[in-house]
Amino acid sequence: MNIQKIIAKKRDGKELSRDDINYFVTKYTDGTITDYQAAALVMAIYINGMNEEEITALTLEMANSGDILDLSEISENVIDKHSTGGVGDKITLILTPIIASLGIPVAKMSGRGLGFTGGTVDKLESIPGYKTDISINNFIKNVKEVGISVIGQTANLAPADKKIYALRDSINCVASIPLIASSIMSKKIAAGANKIVLDVTVGSGAFMQNKEDATKLSNMMKSIGKLANRETVCVLTNMNEPVGYAVGNTLEIIETIECLKGNIPEDIKEIITTIGSYIIKLSGKNDDLEQNKKMILENIKTGEAYNKFLELVQNQGGDIEYIKNPDKFEKAKYILPVISEKEGYVEELNAKAIGEISVILGAGRIKKEDSIDKSVGIILNRKISDGVQKGNILAYVHANDEQKGKEAVEKIKSAYKISEMKVEKEKTILGVI
Repeated sequence: MNIQKIIAKKRDGKELSRDDINYFVTKYTDGTITDYQAAALVMAIYINGMNEEEITALTLEMANSGDILDLSEISENVIDKHSTGGVGDKITLILTPIIASLGIPVAKMSGRGLGFTGGTVDKLESIPGYKTDISINNFIKNVKEVGISVIGQTANLAPADKKIYALRDSINCVASIPLIASSIMSKKIAAGANKIVLDVTVGSGAFMQNKEDATKLSNMMKSIGKLANRETVCVLTNMNEPVGYAVGNTLEIIETIECLKGNIPEDIKEIITTIGSYIIKLSGKNDDLEQNKKMILENIKTGEAYNKFLELVQNQGGDIEYIKNPDKFEKAKYILPVISEKEGYVEELNAKAIGEISVILGAGRIKKEDSIDKSVGIILNRKISDGVQKGNILAYVHANDEQKGKEAVEKIKSAYKISEMKVEKEKTILGVI
């Protein structure tokens, strides 16, 4: 067996056997298979797809490429929440401390930015001192002590996925149902939670552009979850415009703090209460979804969720003075307004375009070895259905390179479509599977 034959097999649209997939995962993880060989196979998968048996085999092989955590000592039910990625998606940052404040343990492993979407780990590392690379023992210890820990994917958990994940980003092979499903579920299986709630984003700022593909991906992940004895719920959320108003690492941390203090944009409120209500239900705490939503909002109102976020940050080495006083965060050198040249209503706000602009500013990665500029990004002032006068500010660009900032201003103008007639806001929650 050799990698050239496996690449040729998938290049020609043939099915890979479990042995083929095992060989690829094992040899790529140990370095025998090179990045360029792996890239050829990943591209072939991206183009020709995989059937259910192949996807399941790839998922389980990646999950078993390292350690599989046993979190049963923490609680009978440990719930993991994961997003398929989006623009301005700070839902994990807001929701996990809320859930932990309700007495439900949160043991969360998150990823870095991928393509035009941001990553929870990059955002958390914008908090000075916050450690995302703690040991598994400390990870479990933190969950036991304060009820929550959010870290990056460790070297020993699904290491094959970690390598393939970074490779996919660098060769523009992100938006593939087999690769997304196997990546997410391999991490979830390895990370040890026995209940999984997935935020499956849909639209221009997501990898799934339409509800049909998102439903297909959701059903695939549920099928893998069932096979691995993990109860899985998928919530389809709208990503035709960015979530909330902030896009960029530090900017999203600041918006997270505002949300946990009760200043919550409507789209974020709907997403956290819907996903959160299912997490509470899966935990066995309460089956009434509407009552669960009220519990979430109450814990924000009382400050318990915000206090739990402080605990999370402090427990992982972060400087909580930045959380208490967000003005301490380093700001971008240039803050440039995007001024509307038309009067009317926002008909479209292209989330993918906003995500791509933020990457160019430095908030994301073009190559896998790129570093992140934590302070840059975009603050949106107007979203779909909002009225606009000529001369109004549509958004602010936060840049550390003046030329890139000016270019971003012009590109953002093109990301907005303003019409004379007011359009209705689209639904935020598109379905639950």
